[in-house]
Amino acid sequence: MKKELHIFFTCLMFYTRIPCPKNIDHNPDYLNKATRYFPFIGWIVGTISFLAFYLFSLFLSIETAVILALITSVLTTGAFHEDGFADVCDGFGGGWTKEKILMIMKDSAIGAYGAIGLVLLFLAKFKLLSESISLFNNNIFLVFLLFISAHSLSRLAAISIIFTHEYSRDDASSKSKPIAKNYGWREIFGSFFFGLIPIFGLSYFNYKILFVLVPVFIMRYFLARYFQKWIDGYTGDCLGATQQVCEVIYYLSILFIWKFI
Repeated sequence: MKKELHIFFTCLMFYTRIPCPKNIDHNPDYLNKATRYFPFIGWIVGTISFLAFYLFSLFLSIETAVILALITSVLTTGAFHEDGFADVCDGFGGGWTKEKILMIMKDSAIGAYGAIGLVLLFLAKFKLLSESISLFNNNIFLVFLLFISAHSLSRLAAISIIFTHEYSRDDASSKSKPIAKNYGWREIFGSFFFGLIPIFGLSYFNYKILFVLVPVFIMRYFLARYFQKWIDGYTGDCLGATQQVCEVIYYLSILFIWKFI
């Protein structure tokens, strides 16, 4: 049990800015095993974001509360996944070879592609999340499930790429951003368990919600295929970008399914 808690806190420390015990570090073995808890981090981030939304919605408009909830989410993770998304926009937008793409993604500076991508990303999140909340008639429990299912399912889509593809970097630069690269059945089971439970909970109120799995994992498939084509695998930035894109696809799919199916 003590070891499992250590693994969990390793995951929490790596993917969020939430304070963890001082003895937690980036131990490669624990980091690999922490994969099983990555979608569960979505539960935590989603809950914190939802609480911010709920509290602010008590005296502010829904739209303003959504903006503040998004800010809270970014602060909780330290913009970890958004940074990966921006790097991927810059790398794949400005690079035409594997080496060039990886070099651009490694650069900490943000370029035009990354800046434009982030603006469009947050506009999409704001609009789609606001409409989804209105769609649920502000049912607070459904909105809570919406938040945590979006974060957990998108993280499952991202981390599942580790199970099917190889890590792209093979030089010393890969050590600058440690990332889980190995896995076992516990990591696969844990990822899918924590990733799918919230969406099953939401589908209790409308079983058609389960159809959202199709577009999310179709997007995951094409992103992984795209990364494989250009850089022979994935990087941590690719996983962050996948999480962000799949989160947007999730909100979009919820709206489409609820209205038209």
